[in-house]
Amino acid sequence: MRTAQGTPSWLGAVNDRVGLSALLDHGPLTRNRICELVGVSKPTASMMMSRLIAAGVIEERGQVAGNPGRSATLYAARTDRPLGVAIAIEAEELRASVVDAAGGERPVVRTILSADPAQRDAVREVRDAIRDASVAAGTDPAVVHSVCIGTAGYVDPGEAGTLFSETLPGWPVTGLRRTLETELGVAVFVENDVNLAAIAERESGAGEGRDVFALLWLGNGVGASFDVAGDLHRGSFGGAGEVGFLPLSAAAQALDEHAVTSQDLAGAAAVRRMAAAHGLASVDHRSALEAIAASEARDAIIEELGERVAHISLPLLATLDPGRLVLAGPTAIVGGQALAAAVERGIRRLSRWYPEVVSTRVEDDPVLHGARAFLTAKVRDDLLGTVARLSLS
Repeated sequence: MRTAQGTPSWLGAVNDRVGLSALLDHGPLTRNRICELVGVSKPTASMMMSRLIAAGVIEERGQVAGNPGRSATLYAARTDRPLGVAIAIEAEELRASVVDAAGGERPVVRTILSADPAQRDAVREVRDAIRDASVAAGTDPAVVHSVCIGTAGYVDPGEAGTLFSETLPGWPVTGLRRTLETELGVAVFVENDVNLAAIAERESGAGEGRDVFALLWLGNGVGASFDVAGDLHRGSFGGAGEVGFLPLSAAAQALDEHAVTSQDLAGAAAVRRMAAAHGLASVDHRSALEAIAASEARDAIIEELGERVAHISLPLLATLDPGRLVLAGPTAIVGGQALAAAVERGIRRLSRWYPEVVSTRVEDDPVLHGARAFLTAKVRDDLLGTVARLSLS
């Protein structure tokens, strides 16, 4: 009995996926260049392009000069559908951007959010984000088929889908993903912001090319993410890396009488207390960081912060034993490599571990960057899967 694998239609489906992948990765290509990249003959490449044009996923994009007297047709992937929308939500702002299968840059739209839970509505806010991002990108919101929402918190993957987040007032506490998918008609992924920051580091930052790394987020709160060979460890209940709530050791608590948890020791409130101890006034986390960055006491504060971060890093090192620890988030950006060096020294002084500690290399909106990378892979897989099904039908 003959199976589908090895039949002409199966081989055609494989070739079509590879050909479309080449166009998504490299941009417009001639038939000869496709032959070189994919490793097929010219007749096979021509059949591939004909099938992909008929499927509506590529198009002819002009011609380039070839041999004397002849021109070669350029083929390009269509990136106007399917599309996704990446969303990053903080306490006071939502940012959104359209995502296509090629990962092309699209405009980012920003929306100021109300602090009043009565004025908030999850379905309305996500629907508006899809609409506004599509308008900014000049694309059709009707072809958006998936959304990735990055937020400080996480959704339990269990049946109830419980939301654990303090930055989404007025949003459903249970069934958030199901509610959004039902009302909006798109696939919805609700992802922890620190996990998305790790995806951004893996794609084009300090995690690039690393087998295993841990990311420690230092912002309003403290959180962590574990990347193992490109896969994020989220845990059975979605809460892996929620280290901000861990109680401190006696040695760590001795560094700050106000601190009981890791978040107390290195989160926003701790940074403001450290700034105040050096005579620096602030009204919030951002102004405290700005004051520290401009102060003559910057080096002393960073050294003290490094000792604190070293203490809260120990549970991560004992759990994963990574070769690299990436410091990310607003506090880490201000501290830079000086903070990373202080943390590395502290870890070696306090423990038997000796990871390389580095500062983030994705300073511009890492959560949205990670949501875009996450969603690009989803949109691309869906597009390639559609092409394979069409080729086999």
